[in-house]
Amino acid sequence: QVQLVESGGGLVQAGGSLRLSCAASGRPFNIGTMGWFRQAPGKEREFVAAIRWSGRGAYYADSVKGRFTISRDNAKNTVYLQIYSLKPVDTAVYYCAAARTTYYSGNLLPNNFGSWGQGTQVTVSS
Repeated sequence: QVQLVESGGGLVQAGGSLRLSCAASGRPFNIGTMGWFRQAPGKEREFVAAIRWSGRGAYYADSVKGRFTISRDNAKNTVYLQIYSLKPVDTAVYYCAAARTTYYSGNLLPNNFGSWGQGTQVTVSS
């Protein structure tokens, strides 16, 4: 079982940037794909980005591509989400998720991931 802890959220002005972190723990564990989702009040949880734990595959939702970058540090068991040019519509709770399956494309759904963090709040003011 994988435990995930997000950090790095906060209140920022529109146009600003933020770097979210997700630390994974639990040994032994197998991770195929790490992902980020977000959920705004009254809305469904939506896919943001995902990255394979090995190899070079990274996938993004169309709505964030170009502004969001997902990366990882395998030695630290940590995945990051670098966000630039934040917009008020980016305001949401951002969740880190882990899947045993190695996915080779985007179009991922919450139920594709079996482990979740507690979420970190990102609020963008205008």
